[in-house]
Amino acid sequence: MAVNLLQLDLRRTSGRAAAPRPEPMNREFQARFTAILLGLLTITAVVFAGYNYRVERQYPVPDDGVWWLERNSHLVADHLDLNGPAARAGIRSGDRVVSVNGRKVESAAALTRQLYYSGIWSKATYSLVRGSVPLDVEVILAPADRSMNDWLRLIALIYLGIGLYVLLRRWTAVGSTHFYIFCLVSFVFYALHYTGKLNEFDWLVYWSNEVAWLLQAALFLHFVLTFPERGGMVRRHRWAIPLLYVPGALLLAMHVLAMEFLKASERLRWDLDRIHWGYSTLFFGAAAAVLVHSYRGASTPILRQQLKWITRGTILAITPFTLFYVVPYLFGSMPSAAMKVSVLSLGLLPLTFGYAIFRYRLMDVDLIFKRGMAYTLAAAAIVAAYFAGVAGIAELVHKSVPSSGPYGLMLAIVVTALLFDPVRKWIQDKLDQFFYRTRYDYRRTLIEFGRELSSETDLDKMLTSVVDRLARTLLVDRIAIFLSNSDSSRFELSKSFGLAHIAGLDLSFLAKPRIEDAAGHIFFENTHLLPREDANAQEAISRLDLNYYIPCHVQRKTIAFLGLGKTMEGDFLSSEDVELLETLAGYIGIAIQNGRLYASLEQKVAEYERLKDFNENIVESINVGVLAVDLEDRIESWNSQMEVMYALPRWQALGRSLSEVFPAAFAEEFYRVRQNPGIHNLYKFRMGTPTGESRTVNVAIAPLVTRKFNVIGRLVIMDDITSRMELEAQLSQADKLSSIGLLAAGVAHEVNTPLAVISSYTQLLAKQLQSDAPKAALLEKITKQTFRASEIVNNLLNFSRTTGTEFTEISLNKVIGDTLALLEHQFRVAHIEVQPELHEDLPPILGNAGRLQQVFLNLFLNAKDAMNGGGVLKVATLNGDFVSVRVADTGSGIAQENIQKIYDPFFTTKTAPAEGQSRGTGLGLSVTYGIIQEHAGNIRVESRPGEGTTFTLDFPLTRKAAHV
Repeated sequence: MAVNLLQLDLRRTSGRAAAPRPEPMNREFQARFTAILLGLLTITAVVFAGYNYRVERQYPVPDDGVWWLERNSHLVADHLDLNGPAARAGIRSGDRVVSVNGRKVESAAALTRQLYYSGIWSKATYSLVRGSVPLDVEVILAPADRSMNDWLRLIALIYLGIGLYVLLRRWTAVGSTHFYIFCLVSFVFYALHYTGKLNEFDWLVYWSNEVAWLLQAALFLHFVLTFPERGGMVRRHRWAIPLLYVPGALLLAMHVLAMEFLKASERLRWDLDRIHWGYSTLFFGAAAAVLVHSYRGASTPILRQQLKWITRGTILAITPFTLFYVVPYLFGSMPSAAMKVSVLSLGLLPLTFGYAIFRYRLMDVDLIFKRGMAYTLAAAAIVAAYFAGVAGIAELVHKSVPSSGPYGLMLAIVVTALLFDPVRKWIQDKLDQFFYRTRYDYRRTLIEFGRELSSETDLDKMLTSVVDRLARTLLVDRIAIFLSNSDSSRFELSKSFGLAHIAGLDLSFLAKPRIEDAAGHIFFENTHLLPREDANAQEAISRLDLNYYIPCHVQRKTIAFLGLGKTMEGDFLSSEDVELLETLAGYIGIAIQNGRLYASLEQKVAEYERLKDFNENIVESINVGVLAVDLEDRIESWNSQMEVMYALPRWQALGRSLSEVFPAAFAEEFYRVRQNPGIHNLYKFRMGTPTGESRTVNVAIAPLVTRKFNVIGRLVIMDDITSRMELEAQLSQADKLSSIGLLAAGVAHEVNTPLAVISSYTQLLAKQLQSDAPKAALLEKITKQTFRASEIVNNLLNFSRTTGTEFTEISLNKVIGDTLALLEHQFRVAHIEVQPELHEDLPPILGNAGRLQQVFLNLFLNAKDAMNGGGVLKVATLNGDFVSVRVADTGSGIAQENIQKIYDPFFTTKTAPAEGQSRGTGLGLSVTYGIIQEHAGNIRVESRPGEGTTFTLDFPLTRKAAHV
């Protein structure tokens, strides 16, 4: 029957019309009969295998670890297990056993019987003859090692599981029934093992195993000769297929005759097993050769890919077992551990077949035939169970209440039928799900996929997943998704699979109203013959080559079309496929709409974020402080300029009350002006910072309003004008100095005239009084001081305008001495002791004596002012790498925070001078620093508050003359 069904499937799929098709009723009956028969055989095989496994576990077989063979009417030890009980007891290869436990044994069967009588873990006394010497040996029998049977049962389960999966998922596929029969026979062969008890069940297991052994190889060779299509030799010689089963039948007959008419012996069993293994190896090798031939001669890439896995799997499964088990066994080797491990390679055969079937779709499903067969089987099962249940319950009621008569029986039938209807529906649903497993999984997979589409917000990713899932599920060669514009007047290709060279197509035919819209889809049977379409539509449809256009509707608008071509085999989609696609199109339309809305929302969010960032960047970039408070005066915004100006990080300011952050004076002003509407300004408001600094700010306080002019808080803008105020003060001071310079220039001109007269007359008197030494010395001092006054006046002129400074070789000791002489009176009045330490051999330097005298004059006067109440002034000159001058006082010193500021213009600490001191201008050390730089020198300061200050001046030893 299986062969007939396979031949019927092959004639149907190959399209050959040589034989007439059977009637539908005969075909359905044949399918139902085959399904019932296979179901019964499967259940029987599984029950037998389970019971056989249970018996094998309950009744272990005693074993002595020796392979006994009959030779010359004697039972001789041929092979021994080196770790077996017999080897441990001292039995050797070649020993002849005469009796066991006093009972004579002449055959392997008799010896096995005695072992069963003794039982496992018991002592059996073996009477042996070694050479010509008789001896007795006590052997402790152990359970026989049947671990290999467990591995074989695992392989059997793999065969059965894959066979059932293929059969239930692809019932009407080409070769599926044949493949399942092969798997079922392989299950029987690997799962059933006789226990050695040789009762009726054991004999049934034994012969079932033998028949399955002989059938397995023939079925496999039959399968590869007819799948995926019949070969040329099989088509020419129809007798070739039945001939495959003749060798197996002959071997079975020979086995039966040998067991019936020949004396049972271990030698006979071994010879029969070797013949069986040789037969199986020959047939499997032939099957592998046929597969290799089919693989090399495959005409299409898909067929070649299909056969690749089957061919390789068959070779990988057969080769290790043949080389490491069958060949050694044929040549007399007993199964060793390595030989037993090679049996596991047989499991590769069903695994590779199953993988190839579901990975490359080797067996295509005939949906209509499957639907009719499955419905018939389900209906038959439900009807049988229904009427059996109704009749059984009615008969039970009739027997329990015999007085009810025929009316009671009829009432029981009606009541039972009404109560049984929900059960009937449940059974029918479960059977439909079982027999329609492919359709159920198919529909559930696509529908669940459609429901999950809305979770994907990225439109491009969603469309890609739709195309990929449909291509893999429906196996169509071409897929496209066309998206509409906002008013569905124009469509554009968005995603596609299997399409090429489709640019510039006119897709306006999708926007036209059609009669087919009521059917739920547009169908073009021939995409190259479209008489009702215009020229542009004909070109577009022809180049796209899509047969189905399924609209995706959302809110009565078509927002997309799902286009599909034929299947990979060139067939149209079934009505069930189209129905599923129409259902899926609704989910796709919603997902597209959601994707577009989400993209629009993302765009608006991006624009909002961009505007927000832009506004925040403006607020952060301006050089004024900006803060915003809500209606409860909590700070909601605090820009970076506020952090710098007020020396308070943003995270410490946000969320706090205004009165907690700012001084009380500012908070009072804020609360005062916020009561009145409009914008309020606070000019030159002095405000302290958390670091103790004082800032002068211009403050603007304005209401913070929405677009609807609702007040939601206050906006405070602070412009820090502290530096501006200092610059204004400096500019004022500079103006004063400029005025002083102009005044000094005028005074210098006026003073120079009397100084010139004094100098001239003093020189005349000096010539007249040369003989009077004391008076001449006084006149010389007057002349020098006149020149000194003139030089000071010229320095004032130089200070008021930029003039050249002449550099000559000068002695620093002399400049320092002259400067100390000028201040001698002031030091005396201020009670300051001067301690000069001038180096005698101090080399001269290049410089301007007047400018340097101004430097020392500033330093000495600063030292005098720092020693209010008296002190010591040390002035020393040093000779080394530089010519150095050190001026040290014992005054109040300079604070560390002011050390870096003393050379800044207008910086002074003499803001509150003591009695007898003048208010500082902040220019002395600044001018001093400039003069030292003119002389290529360096000035350093060391000071500690309360201990005094030391200035060190370094001048280069040599310097070229320069005009500055």
